[in-house]
Amino acid sequence: MKISVKTLAAKDAGEIALNPEIFDLEPRADILHRVVTWQLEKRRATARGAKERSDVARTGKKFGKQKGGGTARHGNRAAPQFTGGGKAHGPRVRDFDPGLNKKVRALGLKIALSAKAREGKLVVLDNLALDAAKTKSLKETLAGLGIANGLFIDGAAIDVNFALASRNLYKVDVMPAVGANVYDILNHDHLVLTRAAVESLEARFNG
Repeated sequence: MKISVKTLAAKDAGEIALNPEIFDLEPRADILHRVVTWQLEKRRATARGAKERSDVARTGKKFGKQKGGGTARHGNRAAPQFTGGGKAHGPRVRDFDPGLNKKVRALGLKIALSAKAREGKLVVLDNLALDAAKTKSLKETLAGLGIANGLFIDGAAIDVNFALASRNLYKVDVMPAVGANVYDILNHDHLVLTRAAVESLEARFNG
């Protein structure tokens, strides 16, 4: 399949052939759901646990008379109401580290790329090179391309001026091809790839 290539100035810059095995797959919501769930769970840190009564070293000796002391009849300093005591029904350690087959992850990324291509939300640019890091100028440039909410993926390295100019633009994110992932692709209206990004992604799957 072929798609037209544009410049940042919205001018034609030829065409590029996209590998149909990467950019023209049938949609699979189940695969996308599995990959996105896996990604979000991987972001979660390990839940820390709290010490309970059996985990603290406190005396179990009764420290006062049963009657006449004017206080409650306590018999164990490990009780939760005392400083240093164990917590009652405290949180348990939980580790959020799910696994997902590499083939499923790769398939999910291909399906996400294909989904944007099928929706007509895939844009290929010649490059992301800017003369100056001007946010206002970049916003006007993107308006000319009809992009207000987009994920920009470059090759091995990102143009410094483009990265700086896009930092304060809402829902405009940029990353190298190695960082391409299902969640970020689906979380933006448009997917914008450079020629270098297309080559990197195709080499990544063919390799």
